[in-house]
Amino acid sequence: MKVPQFMPYVDMEEWEAIKSCFEINWITEGPKSKEFNKQICEKVGCKYGVFANNGTLALYLGLRAIGVGPGDEVIVPDFTFIASANAIEMTGAKPIFCDINKDDLQINIESCRSVITKNTKAIMPVHLYGFAANMDDVMSLAKENNLLVIEDAAQALGIKWNGKGCGSFGDVATFSFFADKTITTGEGGFVCTNDEKIYEKLLYLRNQGRINRGSFVHPEIGYNFRMTDIQAAIGLKQLEKFDDIVYRKNNNFKIYSELLKDTEGIEILQPRSEINPFIPFRVVARVTEESSSENIMEYMKEKGIETRTFFYPLHMQPCFKEIMVGQKLKQENSIDSYNRGICLPSFAALKHEEIEYVCNTIKEYLAG
Repeated sequence: MKVPQFMPYVDMEEWEAIKSCFEINWITEGPKSKEFNKQICEKVGCKYGVFANNGTLALYLGLRAIGVGPGDEVIVPDFTFIASANAIEMTGAKPIFCDINKDDLQINIESCRSVITKNTKAIMPVHLYGFAANMDDVMSLAKENNLLVIEDAAQALGIKWNGKGCGSFGDVATFSFFADKTITTGEGGFVCTNDEKIYEKLLYLRNQGRINRGSFVHPEIGYNFRMTDIQAAIGLKQLEKFDDIVYRKNNNFKIYSELLKDTEGIEILQPRSEINPFIPFRVVARVTEESSSENIMEYMKEKGIETRTFFYPLHMQPCFKEIMVGQKLKQENSIDSYNRGICLPSFAALKHEEIEYVCNTIKEYLAG
């Protein structure tokens, strides 16, 4: 049996949705983008939002809009996809890495507190794997130290922390619509805020330094971060499927948890009670210290199962060698999580028998 790591949940409905853009001859950012924007804001619980070309540029746009630039430092978890830190570097600021919690893989508040300096401008909590950062603690720490907050919510659309939507806490927040996200437009990103002044700055930055297209007077420096109505048409159709996608992904998570609950040597990480709804971005497992995640994944590969490692710690990335000069904090939980983590196949269309095959393969390996 072949079991891929991920497949986007798209079909002929998205194909048909694209056709309407050509029928009305509007393929650039237009009426469908406006409606998609509105529905995303409603789902997140924020007042304002703008699109970006992808999740990385959404982060860059959000950072620029809150004034992050050369000489600033932005604290980001050591355990995240590299785009989080790259977006900080793009602004000319310096990413500063803090450790994560061992139990839920989210930003560790005490580690974050320990790396605050006079140059710290903002904190970037990253909501990973369908879990959520403790935004109560993040916002309290930011308030104590007069810091801005940008939420990297690329994987967290629709997820809530203590009843409040991920992406509605910070000064700005960003989402991604890449193919493996809960909903996809192929590529694409979104920046949202509840601050009208930040929203105005976003409008200038994303549209060549002007509010409206068609004008050749540019009051500010800006760029092109627009999407297209073709992408928005796909996004709107994906939103219609949102509840079905959430149900399927949660059902998959429950099956994995049940089938592996009594298996020695591996555990499925579970969400905290404050996260409701929980929408698993990946089904993430951690092997015991006696086992080897690398060997298990190699065995699963031989059996036709595609897995993924956890994120490689940012402080160990070769490209950040110069940035790490002077940063001496040991990110022990980040390293341990990478060494023992496995991302299991977890897409919405995954079948029960495929999950059974994955779990039985893991059990076979652990049984020797």
